[in-house]
Amino acid sequence: MRTVRESVLDVLRTRGITTVFGNPGSTELPMLKRFPDDFRYVLGLQEAVVVGMADGFALASGTTSLVNLHTGPGTGNAMGAILNARANRTPMVVTAGQQVRAMLTMEALLSNPQATLLPQPAVKWAYEPPRPADVPAALARAVQIAETPPHGPVFLSLPMDDFDAELTEAQDLAGRTAAARRITHAAAPDAGTVAALADRISGARSAVLVVGDDVDASGAWDAVLALAERTGLPVWAAPVSARVSFPRNHPQFRGELTPAIGPLGGQLAEHDLVVVIGAPVFRYYPYIPGAHLPEGTELVLLTRDAEEAAKAPVGDAVVADLALTVRALADRLPAGGAGAAAPHEQVRFPEAAEGVMPPLAALTAIAQGAPQNTLWVNESPSNVPQFHEATRISTPGSYLFSAGGGLGFGAAAAVGAQLGAPDRPVVCVIGDGSIHYAVQALWTAAAYRVPVTFVVLSNAKYAILQWFAQLEHAQGAPGLDIPGLDITAVAEGYGVRTHRAHSAGELTKLVRDSASRQDGPVLIDVPVTTELPSL
Repeated sequence: MRTVRESVLDVLRTRGITTVFGNPGSTELPMLKRFPDDFRYVLGLQEAVVVGMADGFALASGTTSLVNLHTGPGTGNAMGAILNARANRTPMVVTAGQQVRAMLTMEALLSNPQATLLPQPAVKWAYEPPRPADVPAALARAVQIAETPPHGPVFLSLPMDDFDAELTEAQDLAGRTAAARRITHAAAPDAGTVAALADRISGARSAVLVVGDDVDASGAWDAVLALAERTGLPVWAAPVSARVSFPRNHPQFRGELTPAIGPLGGQLAEHDLVVVIGAPVFRYYPYIPGAHLPEGTELVLLTRDAEEAAKAPVGDAVVADLALTVRALADRLPAGGAGAAAPHEQVRFPEAAEGVMPPLAALTAIAQGAPQNTLWVNESPSNVPQFHEATRISTPGSYLFSAGGGLGFGAAAAVGAQLGAPDRPVVCVIGDGSIHYAVQALWTAAAYRVPVTFVVLSNAKYAILQWFAQLEHAQGAPGLDIPGLDITAVAEGYGVRTHRAHSAGELTKLVRDSASRQDGPVLIDVPVTTELPSL
């Protein structure tokens, strides 16, 4: 008779999930013993880093990632990263060990007494199988749920004594059957709905497209680009975009909308119809009141996410597959309806100060050194406009940023992204405050020789919080300066090669050399000035 462990491994093989990101504890060892040669275990030194790596891996590879955490404490440590994964719409199965069933009622040490409640509402589904025999089928179901749009993390609590339990032939077959099922998610839009939307676009005085993360995530990039070029409509990126979903060097691209109600409404003032594709309506922060839309302006959201459609404060919505919907819409619209758009103007930033580089100068040097096929990971929140101005990313699947607003994504996600896309160079641009939320990722990068280029923009402060302090009239708040950091010393302690760059030319060469060598991680520390964003 086969065991639950053997059946679980077969379920994972059937679903193509053979990389496990984890930080093991005693309750996880029964699942991991006799670890098979066709699986890969990626160790992280802290659970939030483990989930962050799995997040980047899934987003870069386009697959579902698997996480193994240590019962309640490990899940608690990982919660911030799981919240990020939910915001990123990352397909991820999070497993956590549980005390043996015989001691659950007495809540023995390391019991997770309400295991399915702990990760909620950060996960789409949380479950503890009622019997050992149910573990394989529950895992298969978890993968299906994670991969159902909108994608997201799911959670399984697995008692440690389940894995050596024997299965009957019928029970073993049930797990394999569940794992082999394939569900296709491609809801086509109603023809009448598409025709009505095409008529609204054709009849609009000045329509505009707003594209969001799910365009890139769902494979709708080419369809949206074709729609934009067919109609000639201007294109904005949705506020706080975590992915690039339209070529940023395209003449129809206008930039990224401001994440505040009043200012964003003002940016759309010249348009009477806003067509939002694959984005929430909208990600707002901070709160600056005003009209969501200018008077007389209408909005239509195209989304795969019924929840996003329901919670939008304004506009109509169509819930369907994005690529199918956009292609059907383009077929209904005449070519060149809106005329050619003016080129996107270069954003102006302050000139370089003497000695220390301003962020735009540093980011321009980084972009000049990075290969054309670079996969960028960004967690320098105060320098996002400068980053996009310097990189002008214009190919799909080339940019990752956390949609959740919580720090700790960048360094960990970069390691996972490199493991998930080994044929592409990964460059992680990260602030000196941000990197310390997941600094243990540097150890994993060094231990597994993961060739990420980490570029740390160091200004010895939480610059984005200083901006919020000005905006919220909260000057004098403590804890916004972080002096005394030496990220090169920390990285060297983890086994990472380090450099410190003081000029643009030196920085470009260091990035070029690191990205081309691909023989392990490199960290480049770059002292920069502080430039606070504006609304």
